Amino acid sequence: MNFAAQFWYSKASKDRAAWTEAKAEEDNDPFWQRGEKKLKRRESLRCRQDGPGQNGSHVPRPTPINPERLKDFGEEDYLNGDVKTWEMKIVGHPEELLKDAPRAPPPQVTPSPVNAPVRRASIRPRSEVIRFEDISAAAFKIQGGVQKTPCMYSRLSKQYGIEIYLKKEYLQYTGSVKERGVLYMLTTLPQEQQRKGVIAALDSNFAMAVAFHASELSIPVFIIVPTSVPPARVKICREYGAMVISYGTTVQDSHSHARRLAQENAYLFIEEEDDAVYLAGLGTVGLEIYEQVPKLDAVLFPAGGHCGLLAGSAAALKHLNPNIDIIGVEPERFPILQQSLKMDYIIKDQDGVPNLLYGDLSETSFGNNSLQLSKKLVDKVITVREEDVLLSMLRLLECERATVDAAGAIGLAALVAGKLPELKGKRVAIALCSGNLELPLFQQCINRALTLDGRLCRFSLLLPDCPAEMSKLMELLSREEVRVLGVTQEHVFATCDLFSIEVTCTVETRDRSHTSQVRVALADRYPTLHWRER
Repeated sequence: MNFAAQFWYSKASKDRAAWTEAKAEEDNDPFWQRGEKKLKRRESLRCRQDGPGQNGSHVPRPTPINPERLKDFGEEDYLNGDVKTWEMKIVGHPEELLKDAPRAPPPQVTPSPVNAPVRRASIRPRSEVIRFEDISAAAFKIQGGVQKTPCMYSRLSKQYGIEIYLKKEYLQYTGSVKERGVLYMLTTLPQEQQRKGVIAALDSNFAMAVAFHASELSIPVFIIVPTSVPPARVKICREYGAMVISYGTTVQDSHSHARRLAQENAYLFIEEEDDAVYLAGLGTVGLEIYEQVPKLDAVLFPAGGHCGLLAGSAAALKHLNPNIDIIGVEPERFPILQQSLKMDYIIKDQDGVPNLLYGDLSETSFGNNSLQLSKKLVDKVITVREEDVLLSMLRLLECERATVDAAGAIGLAALVAGKLPELKGKRVAIALCSGNLELPLFQQCINRALTLDGRLCRFSLLLPDCPAEMSKLMELLSREEVRVLGVTQEHVFATCDLFSIEVTCTVETRDRSHTSQVRVALADRYPTLHWRER
């Protein structure tokens, strides 16, 4: 036997002898003293195993704990039967060591049955109030997913006597400012819900933003639309990566079908909600405007049924500079926010059918949160006519090469209509929030705007039925530098003699003065001239 084996053998013999001696003494002691000696013996053994601590004292070694296993210990080990529990009942009153400090009563815990259903909190509580910190966090979170659109000085400034800066949100990938709120809303979803997927039932800018950003985040996305939706919209959503399902003939049918699918398949049914998350994402527009345009005097936003952009941006701008005037503009046919502020409750749209021109502005989707923010932070809400909206679309197309829809042009319409004379000589920013409009409808809007502007005219007159007279008419229009868009001749239904024809011409002029000049020249040559007034 070597030296090390002899050492450990002698040490074990001494420990065995000491334990035998202590056991014999314990057997001879009264039973009420045996517990104290047993505790002392265990304490000395623990100190011998742990080793000396500071100043020669023995301290127990901390038990290594894996933090990731703490949450699973109580569930898995308890279910496997590896955890044993003891119940201890203490009789008597504990000794009070601190007489001056009152001890708080223990919390009352009500036992619940094992199989009781667990109530989960809402993912995004609607009662939450938006804060400036929420908007700053949203700006940091979505900075890599959306465009920081320019806010540029406009050539329209000299025409209206106002320093106009245009925030071009129609340059977003889906052509709408709704991307900001949608992206921030999707990134805040739990990972489990992102894995299951989301579903929406809208034919709007919101639905296209959901389709695009959900696909970019690898979230399964389903869009339910009515069968009356234009095929171009369906094609765009599918190209973004969404599963588009046509169901029902009305919006209500698609909504009910989407909710049923969400309940059956654990999808999250999302819509333009009135919570702090969505409003904070939209409020990042106000942050960027304040950063891009110094010394602002006023900012114009679209209002109507979707005033989330107005409310969220107002929260950011008023926090940074309370002297900036926040003005909301909405259609004269749908003064939803203006009436809601006057009545102090949300006015719902009557028929529920969205207007093809105004789209989101004609539907009521905001809630009490946006209403209270608008009531507290918005300085003025005005309405504009449809004619002013069409003219502003024409001005933006000609001067800024900006293809925007009615919601994007309604802010400039307030200046076109002369509704804000107090802004003369001031620095004003206008949010061009969207540019999604069907091509045939956009062409119709531009043609109507040209007519309102006095540049698209139509007249009719009687001519002898011979080619020479038609040639003379074309020569006159050429001398007046008029662009002829169309000519029609009526032989059968004309109210004239048999050898005369009724000629109708559609022409385009430079401006109203040019139109007056052409009208005078035609009236002098042709007494039967009939000018078509709108």
